[in-house]
Parts: sequence; C-alpha cells; structure tokens
Amino acid sequence: METVIVIGLLFILALMRVPIAISLAVSSIIGLYLVDFSLNTVIQRMFTGVNSTTLMAIPGFVFAGLIMAQGGISKYLIEAIRVWVGHTKGGLSVVTVITCMIFAAISGSSPATAAAIGAIMIPMMVKAGYDKKYSMGLVASAGTLGILIPPSIPLILYGSVSEQSTGRLFSAGILPGLVLGLALIIYAVIVAHRKGYGGLPKVPLKDRWRPTIKSIWGLIMPIIILGGIYTGIVTPTEAAFLAVLYALIISVFVYRELNLFQFRSILTESINTTAMIFLIIAAALVLGTFLTTEQVPQDFAQWVSDSGFNKWTFLLIVSILFFVLGMFLEPTAIILITLPILLPIITALEIDVIHFAIIMVVNMELGMITPPVGLNLFVVSGISGEKVEEVIKGVVPFFAIFIIVLVIIIVFPQISLMLT
Repeated sequence: METVIVIGLLFILALMRVPIAISLAVSSIIGLYLVDFSLNTVIQRMFTGVNSTTLMAIPGFVFAGLIMAQGGISKYLIEAIRVWVGHTKGGLSVVTVITCMIFAAISGSSPATAAAIGAIMIPMMVKAGYDKKYSMGLVASAGTLGILIPPSIPLILYGSVSEQSTGRLFSAGILPGLVLGLALIIYAVIVAHRKGYGGLPKVPLKDRWRPTIKSIWGLIMPIIILGGIYTGIVTPTEAAFLAVLYALIISVFVYRELNLFQFRSILTESINTTAMIFLIIAAALVLGTFLTTEQVPQDFAQWVSDSGFNKWTFLLIVSILFFVLGMFLEPTAIILITLPILLPIITALEIDVIHFAIIMVVNMELGMITPPVGLNLFVVSGISGEKVEEVIKGVVPFFAIFIIVLVIIIVFPQISLMLT
C-alpha cells in the first residue's frame, strides 16, 4: 500500500508540474515516514549519493558543451561541413546530422546539442527553401544523439547506479550512435529528393580548405577527449575538465569569440543545469532507499520470474515503459527511478547490462522528442520562435526512424558490445 501511495503521489506532483526533484523527494520522504524509517539519515544519504568522483564528470561536460556553443567551435564545425556537402540534394540536412554527431561527441547533452546546432542550422535551412517544421523536427531528432554518442551524461549516471565501467559504456554507445546518425541521414536525403530540397551554391574546391582548417580545433576535440579515455591516460571525469580547458583555450585565444560577459553567462547556466541534475540524483536516492526498504526490486523480479517472461517479452515491455515515462520525465529521473528495480531482472534473464544501457538510452532519445515534456521540443521551440505544437508536427515522421533503430539494436546486441 505504501508503494502505491508513493508512486501515485510522485505522478500527481509531476502532472502538477512540480519540479521532478521536489516530487521525488516529497513522495519518498512521505513513504519512508509511513514505514517508520528513521528520517535522520535521509539528508546523509542524499549527500553521500552525490559525493561521487564519477558524477563529477557531469558538470564538466555540461560546461564544455556550453563553451563550444558560444565560443565559436560549433559555428566553425558547421561551416566546414557545409562547404563540402551543403550544395548537394538535402545537403543541409546532412550537415545538421553530422554536426550534431560531432557536437554530441563532446557535450554529452541532448538539449545542448539541439540548441547549439539548431540556432545556426534552422534559419539556414529555411532560407534555402526547407520546410520549417521539417527543419525543426530534424534538429530536435538529431540533437538527441547528444545522450547516445559518448561522452553521455545518462551513461555516466547508468554506470554510477549499475557499477559498470563508464569507459565500456561509452564504447558501447559509439556504433549505435553512428547507426542512428546514418539512419537520419538516409531519411533526410530521401525526403530531400522527394520534396525537392536543394542546397546552397557550390563552393569552389580552392575555397573549401580555409574553413576546414579553421574547424580543425573543434574536429580534434572528440579525439582528444575520447582518445584520452580509451587509452587510459585520463578518467572520464578528468576528460570532462580537460574538455573545459581545451574549449576555453580555443574559444578565447584561437577563435577569440568568448568574452567575460559570455563566460559569466555560461558559468551561470552550467551551475543551474548541474544543480538541477544533482538535486534529481539526491532525491532519487531517497526514493531508492524507500524501494529497497520495501523490497520492491526483489518483489518485481519475482513477479517477472513467476510470469514466465523471456528476455524479448521483457525488453518489449520495458521499452513501452520507458516510452511512457519519457513523455513525463527526463532521462536522469528515469534512470535513477527504474534502474535499481530492473537490475535484478536483467541479471536473472541474462541480458547484458551494457547492452541494456544502450537500449535504455535510445528509448530516452525518443522521450526527448515526445510530448508533453520532451526537452528537445522546448529547446527547438525556444530557438526557432515557433510554438511547441509546430515542433511536435515536425518530429512525428522521425519516430519511425528511432523505433526501427531501437529494434535493430535490441535484436543485434553485437552493435552495442562489439567495441566494449
């Protein structure tokens, strides 16, 4: 009964638009009070939970992504890719997806990717004759690659909760990210040929090298970050702050497009975003304490076992669950709420924990563009000046792409595990 009260109260508060961290904390503390759990340890557990070296990578990647967006790095990446493929049929769509993939390999954030690329590409695509709803839908969809292609904030959280290697999780996200990116490119080219979307005037070969060389600093950034992690030179946390240092040096001393006023704005936004994430983590740990006290994970695992579900049925049910949760919650909350419950079942059904991480994140990507609370919908709405309803109309055709890629990743786990 207490579990029903807690879950019910959580969703009532969430539907009332109470911040998810507050909803988690309030419902969980009430639940612990009902089961006579000592509330004196709640604050201690909240602080202990966020006191993690692994989680310190989150503010680093958030900060680095914002510096990239405002310091010129993302702008010059777009320009370099544009001069090579911007003139082809659907070329600007391809530029959008490729740039999102590169930006994702640095920022670790889906909203940051959509905002940084969309602010430049949406006006450019509309000016070139692309339908605005389609342009917004493409940016919102391709922006979700920010949480799949490493470094990824959700994968960092997943590793922290499941006690898996962050480096292995990052490796697992590379090929699925490329597969999804390729699927979006193929769809974009098909749409361009069907609707007659052209590109910008062709840039002479001799004029392509200057913007390409200028973008080199941004292009080698993922190599430095991910190369450092995979070779063992730096940990993911150290890599995050290495990315901050590198982005600052390039933005201030090479491109000279970052001033003190912009830096203060970036710093403020980074603090706000990080505080929101860490407050959700702390509150979700209180919920985890309640669920553990009530033995909900064990009871749920027993129910799945008694029901005779095989792993394929389980993955189908879980994917539907993630889709529904993604309509109302952000990835951070979904991971912290569901993963402690699902881990015993994953183990019992002999599903690879690393593979499940990628399945989970792809489902969350779909949630990022699903109303009513898909974050990328609001980000694109804000930068384009259009109503959220118009952005939703633009992303609907992309749902099928995500579902097809999700099925491929579920059926062929080698895609996720080949590089781990």
